[in-house]
Formats: sequence, structure tokens, C-alpha cells
Amino acid sequence: MKKYNHAIVRSPCPEMIHGLTESQLGTPLYEKASDQHISYLENLRLCGLDIIGLDADSRYPDSTFVEDTVLLTPRCAVITRPGAPSRRGEIREMKKVIRRYFTDIEEIIFPGTLDAGDVMEADGHYFTGLSRRTNLNGAKQLQSILGKYGYSSSRVPLKNILHLKSGVAYLENNWLVATKSLAEFSDFRKYRHIIVDDDEKYAANCLWINGSVLLADGFPKIRLKIEDAGFKVIPLDVSEFRKLDGGLSCLSVRF
Repeated sequence: MKKYNHAIVRSPCPEMIHGLTESQLGTPLYEKASDQHISYLENLRLCGLDIIGLDADSRYPDSTFVEDTVLLTPRCAVITRPGAPSRRGEIREMKKVIRRYFTDIEEIIFPGTLDAGDVMEADGHYFTGLSRRTNLNGAKQLQSILGKYGYSSSRVPLKNILHLKSGVAYLENNWLVATKSLAEFSDFRKYRHIIVDDDEKYAANCLWINGSVLLADGFPKIRLKIEDAGFKVIPLDVSEFRKLDGGLSCLSVRF
């Protein structure tokens, strides 16, 4: 079983209140979001991760969602080209950080777009969601890059969901947390499913780290299902990030 040692994170900036969103849940409260982010980092540390922290960047309201800017594999790093034009400048700072830890660095280029929130790894295979943020060209570029390093990959067509990992998470040991619609995807049928009910579908964006599962607080049904599958669950309040369509995986890049 794999083990994560590090997490790259970026503190939210006050301008996050102007971040991209379709949630219609209201404007996030910056101070509350900052407190929630601190709690998130504390729990990453409790899971055994060393934190690599980036300063808040007021130029980019969505920049706390660092996951979208880079895909890190055991053999290479892939700098993405975010689908939202307002986020593309976020990759500059990420490149500087990645160079300290990775020798082999690839990059998605025009006309491809790719948000790493659309990429889910499961035992060395990489699923890439085709979404409004990740286009076919970007997915094909990623497939070519991953193949060069010996990884297999496949594509998942998405509808009515922002990112692939908004609706599915791999928890190791062949367990997959998924919304009902994504659980029906043919390539996911070989996994053991933990189905998220429609009224708790936000909680599908959970995060396995070194044996524990970080889960959005306030979703008791999926929490019980994950615990029944044998996992330790750590509930975290991420209400302010939910207002920006963000979840637990979005707030860090683990490697």
C-alpha cells in the first residue's frame, strides 16, 4: 500500500470571496475559511504528512485549491493547464515548488486544458474525467505523458459535475466511494463500491491518507458506510470551501 509523505497547500486569500462557483450557497466567510484551513493542515500532519505551505495569493481567488495545478506521480510531475483562464497564472508558483522535489516534470500545453481535480489514481491506473475544465486534448496529452512513464490511463465522460473527484474517490484496497451515476461507469465496476446517496453527494469528495479517510462533516450516512468498510474516518468542516465548489482533495497535493 502506498504512503504519502508530503502535502503542498496554499492558504486562502481574502479575495476568495470572489472565487468561481456554481454552488449558490452564498459568499464564503474568509475568516471562517482560514480557521477551517488551519484545521485541515493539522489533520494532514496527524496523518503523517510534512506540510509544504505556499503563501496566499490575492491575484488568484481560487488559488487555495492547489490540487488543480499539478498531478504528482511517483515517477513524474505534470504541470496542468487549468480550464478556467483566470486560474492559469497559479501554475507559475507551483512550478518553482515542484522543481525542488521532482526531476522529471511534464506540462500540458495549448490547446489542451486539464484540472488535476479531474484525475484519480487507483493502484497505478489514472482515470481522467472529461469535464468543462478538462478537454479531450488535455486528456490525450496526459495519457501520452503517463504512458511514457509506464502508467495506464483511461477517460471518464462527465455530466452535471465539476470534476471527476467531485463524485468519486479511491480509498485503496479496491474500495471506491462514488455517487450512484459514477458507480455505473463500466471501468469502475471491478471495484467494491461505497455508494453516496444523492442527498450527501458532496461528501463523495473524500480523501484517503495513510489509512485514514478525511470526510466532509455533516454526512452521517456515508460516514457510517466508510467506517463499516473498515476505515478510520476524520470528519472536517469545509463549509466555506464548499461554497466555491471545492472539497477536501482540492486543498492539497499529496505525494
